[in-house]
Formats: sequence, structure tokens, C-alpha cells
Amino acid sequence: MNYSEFRKNTAGPRAPLKMPELLCPAGNMEKLETAVAYGADAVYLGAGNLNLRSAGAGFDWDELPRAFEIAHAASAQVYFCINAYPKDKDLAAVRADMEKLAQCPPDGLIIADPGVLMLASEILPEIPVHISTQANTGNSQAAEFWRKFGAVRVNLARELSVEDVAAIAASCPDMELEMFVHGAMCMAISGRCFLSSWLNDRSANMGRCTHPCRFEYKATGMRVEEKTRPGRDVWETVDHDGYTEFFASEDLCLIHYIRLLAGMGIASLKIEGRTKSSSYLAQVTDVYRTAIDAAGKGLPMPKQAMPELINTATRPLSTAFFKTSGPSTIAQPPEKTERRQVVGRVLENLGEDKWLISVKAKWENTLDAEIIVPGLSRPKLGQGSYAFESTNGEARDTVHSGTECVLRSSHQDLKPGLFIR
Repeated sequence: MNYSEFRKNTAGPRAPLKMPELLCPAGNMEKLETAVAYGADAVYLGAGNLNLRSAGAGFDWDELPRAFEIAHAASAQVYFCINAYPKDKDLAAVRADMEKLAQCPPDGLIIADPGVLMLASEILPEIPVHISTQANTGNSQAAEFWRKFGAVRVNLARELSVEDVAAIAASCPDMELEMFVHGAMCMAISGRCFLSSWLNDRSANMGRCTHPCRFEYKATGMRVEEKTRPGRDVWETVDHDGYTEFFASEDLCLIHYIRLLAGMGIASLKIEGRTKSSSYLAQVTDVYRTAIDAAGKGLPMPKQAMPELINTATRPLSTAFFKTSGPSTIAQPPEKTERRQVVGRVLENLGEDKWLISVKAKWENTLDAEIIVPGLSRPKLGQGSYAFESTNGEARDTVHSGTECVLRSSHQDLKPGLFIR
């Protein structure tokens, strides 16, 4: 079946389809709790120095049993990342990490390197292997290669078009296919970039990327153009006080293609962002969970979906290489003054209409707020209907980021784990 046939069979209201898994990032315990609270079917996480987010988003080894317990209690799977590209001197650490996992096995391993895969088959033979986006699987023969060496799933390269994805899906019925559908992209092939190594001696392929593609650059006496295209603006640049971020890619957003991807048989839709905030994760997970559920019932995408995603965006949202005709940019990020900012997360119910809150941004009690309830429900928490206290009972008019406070409110939609903006 070609792409046109897929599109015909899956566009618009149709009979229910089997929906893909929603796979969300879990950079720490709060983010894991957030992902499952807002509807993730599975989470991916890491620990140690070999999980491609070693510098800023990972668990301590002794936290893993509790993390797995929380996820499994919510019927969510946990996939553990060992998706760095280790050198020979790192192989002992790979083996040591796998031996630790043998004592607390996850539901799947995310691997990119063939040598790591060989070690996994020796030390953790019962744990399913998923091939990372870092392996940049771009054709059906590559997918078949990984299947023959024991993998049950591959994450397809973000450089593929919809036709490419359809062709691989049709040729690989025995392999689970996973795709990133939302979040940051990389200017290099599937993230295999050396800018960070060159500029800061920190390898992206060992989980230590400093994101120099998003630094601000300034041309001094030269235009930003490519040698063989003189006079042509190769990069679209947006200046900020004379500097520009011309290396920074747009963010991926394939929210409009959920039903199409389900029709192709894609097994898992993945959200990028282990280093993103928990408040970002709450909003994006809620959108994709609600949209997947609607698509599974043959219903159109909820009208609130795009405004919610735009509210979280810090760069333009794009279909990138997936869409092969027409403009790829589908939305611009809001101005800071237009963004609805998350101000708090509910930690626990203290009784008597009292709620312990982790404050995420300055919050004044003269402001109207809304609760981010799963299912794209946003009930209002109006000024005058709530009050603040310090944790020792003193009244407060304003609370500040990084602190905890007590919120007094009888709103029926307040629950532990939910966010307020």
C-alpha cells in the first residue's frame, strides 16, 4: 500500500484503528510522575553516564525501583536508555550498568551501538531491545538488520518523509516501528553531531551535548551564505540584539498525522524532552494523549490541541522532512507576554481544602489561574476563590518559584500531580 492509499484509508472520521503507544520522556522522578499522570503509555529514562542525557536528566540507580513501581502502577512501561556510542575504554561501564539492570530489569532497552547490543544479548537476554534514533535507521534493510540481531523495535530516523515511513512500514511487518512526533530536532543526522565536541570538548554521542547549534552567533564582515550559492540567503536568521541562532532547528510537530501513522501500523509515538521542564511535559503529553484517544475513536483532532502546543513552544513548530510538499513550518512560538505560564504543581492534599504546592513561577493571588486537567480540560481557578499560606500557616499574597506553599481552595478538580497555570 502506498502513501496515497494510506492517506485515503485513514483521513477523516473512520472506523476505530489500533492506536500507537504514547512514549514520553522521564528525566527525573517528577517528570516520570507527570508523564504517567497525563496519560503516557510508556516512559524512557536513564541512569549513569551512558544514556545520552547524562549531564542533565537521569536517575540515581537507587531511584529506579521506585520509578518502575510508579510507572507500572499506572500500567505504563519503562524503557531504559543505554544509547550512547561508547569507546573501548567505556565498555566496562556498559557491562557494569547492565549488571545493575539485571537486578531491577526494565521493560525494554534503548540501544544504538552494535557492541552495546551484543553485550545486552549476553547479560540481559530476556529484555526486549529497541534501537535508538541515534542509529538513524532510514530503510527497511537496516530495520531488518536490527531484527536479525535481536531487536524488536526501531526508532525511525527523523530525516524520513511520509513516503519513506510508509515504505518501511509496508516492508517490515514483523518489526515494531517507533517515531518521534514532537520536540527538538538536531541539525545533524539523527542527533549524531560533533559541534559540541569541537567547541566545548563535550561529545553529544556520549550524552554531553552543550547544544552549540542553539548558541547565538554574529557575522563579522561576512554574510551567512554558502560558498557555491553567492548572494543567496541559505539560512533564515532572526536577530536578537545583533546576534542570531541560525544553527537552531525548528521543533518537530506531527500532531496532525496521528491517524495516518496509526494506519501505517506505527507502534509508538515518541515525545522528545528529557531535559524539558515537567510543566512542558504535562501540557504536551496531555495534548497527544487526548489527540490519540480521539483518533482512535475516529474523531477529529481536538481544536484545543494546536493552541496548547503553541503555548509550550520556544521555537517554530514544523513537520520537518515528513511532509514533502508545501511549507513545513506550521506555527510560531508565542511572545513571552502571550504565554500562559505554569505557576505551580499540586504535591498533596493536606485536608480541609488545603493543598501543598510546588511553586514553578511567581504567582500573585490577584490573578486568574486554570488547572491543567487531563483530557484538555482547563477549569478556571479564579481570583478570590483561592488563597495562599506559607507552610507554617502565615497568609501570603504572592508566592515565588522554587518554594512550597499551601493553596487553600475547594475546587473539585485539584488533585496531586496536576499543574496550574
